[in-house]
Amino acid sequence: MVNNAISAIRYPEQPSQLYQPIAYTMALGGKRLRPVLTLMACEALGGDVTQSIDAALGIELFHNFTLLHDDVMDRADVRRGQPTVHRRWNDNVAILSGDAMLTLATQHIERVDDRHLPAAMRLFNRTAMEIYEGQQWDMDFEHRHDVTQDEYIEMIRLKTSVLLGCACQMGAIMADASQSDCQAIYDMGMSLGLAFQLQDDMLDVWGDPATFGKEVGGDIMNNKKTFLLINAQRLAEDDDALELRQWLNDPYALRDQKFPAVRAIYERLGLRELSQQAIARYNTQALEALQRVGMADEPRQAFAHLINRLTTRNK
Repeated sequence: MVNNAISAIRYPEQPSQLYQPIAYTMALGGKRLRPVLTLMACEALGGDVTQSIDAALGIELFHNFTLLHDDVMDRADVRRGQPTVHRRWNDNVAILSGDAMLTLATQHIERVDDRHLPAAMRLFNRTAMEIYEGQQWDMDFEHRHDVTQDEYIEMIRLKTSVLLGCACQMGAIMADASQSDCQAIYDMGMSLGLAFQLQDDMLDVWGDPATFGKEVGGDIMNNKKTFLLINAQRLAEDDDALELRQWLNDPYALRDQKFPAVRAIYERLGLRELSQQAIARYNTQALEALQRVGMADEPRQAFAHLINRLTTRNK
């Protein structure tokens, strides 16, 4: 349903450099996780999924808008195995097309029925502002050397997790779910989002580019304050600490040298295992929140399967 609805979107032909990058981005595919969560939540809570498709599309358009702008800010060259918009066109095109995607997303949310529109828009706008806050914290962390693990978790909660929570709660709103069910399914999406992002951090270090869909090692090359780097700075001693500082302070380090060297430090410090433990904790929290949602066993099992699959994925 999601892919068919996305394929059915018709963009104006002109100006082509505004709309072609949007069509290009939406055609690249991806997991479609967020809109699927919206439809799954709506159906699981007794709603009509056809009434939630516009909300689901709005969330997916919004998610892709953030990626266009993130790729400019991160200077990322590859997204879903293809050149990013700012690389295929240029920065200005990516920024303006992203702006247009944001408005298109809002227009889709506005198409939900009048009874659900106020709650849907409040949730959408609150989530959007939280995501912008998370992105700003992410950029601020690039210039700090004292970022704590708790600060990082709060940043990814804002930047990534709240949109998964929003997607789940949006479906619940469309299904006229109770306030307690709306909150529980939101909490489930939030915990899933934290596990999802920590898994993403791991895949950027140990993932296979052929399946991951983008070049690995970008976080290390950009000194991104991830769960891995923050804990490496906390745990490294003696030679490892010295070597890590040298790599972090070398703006001219070559990728084929810095990436494997820092990854080796992570491995010596046991950070892969530490990340897996954190992912498992948030996975458990997501499953516990799922148990608080009033739904039948079959959809509950479907959600549990999805949670477990996403937190052990390789792409």
